[in-house]
Amino acid sequence: MKSVLVVAPHPDDDVIACGGSIAKHCHAGHQVTIMYMTSGEAGGIHYEKEELGILREEEARQAATLLGINDLVFLRMADGYIEFNRKSLVLTTKAIREIKPDWVYIPHSHDGNLDHQITNQLITEACHRAASPFFQECCCNPWSVELILGYEIWTPLSKVAYTEDVTEFMELKIKAIRKHQSQLRYYRYDEGIKGLNRYRGIMTGKAEYCEAFEIIRNTTTTT
Repeated sequence: MKSVLVVAPHPDDDVIACGGSIAKHCHAGHQVTIMYMTSGEAGGIHYEKEELGILREEEARQAATLLGINDLVFLRMADGYIEFNRKSLVLTTKAIREIKPDWVYIPHSHDGNLDHQITNQLITEACHRAASPFFQECCCNPWSVELILGYEIWTPLSKVAYTEDVTEFMELKIKAIRKHQSQLRYYRYDEGIKGLNRYRGIMTGKAEYCEAFEIIRNTTTTT
């Protein structure tokens, strides 16, 4: 049984980017944890920040429940202001050592959103530190992540290293995205990602729908 950690800068990034892969992991009996860097409280001028943060966490819970996940972590960093610093590195390194994931999903390294870029840098470094015999302030024993995959949201990948057939779970993925109603009023992520996943399926010739990834780290013999 694999232990899988999906790191989302904001609630909804997880299901938009790799909701099909998440559902597939759950269906296979893997342990899946979703860690949200922020609560997405900056994601809409029609709400007060505190109100929106609470709402988006609830939307995330509903979407995760639909996919079969009940292990959620909310770090509640400031939306739009995620920083690569000592505090955030200790927090994320500690999380890696405590959760002990075999696979980690994060935004790919060239995503156009700044929070996504910093999350990529933070978690990549946190995984590196978590495996070392140092940084006692991060608690626990060292833990080495086998595979880190970079997912696509705002900026499609220019070079795809790995694709996952999510055809069987595409309908469930779209239903999960639609739990994030506070965000769909601004962008129809459900329609956009369905088109992108269809494109990936067609262009790879692998399936009807595929999710595409960058391989950031791979110490496994097979993926």
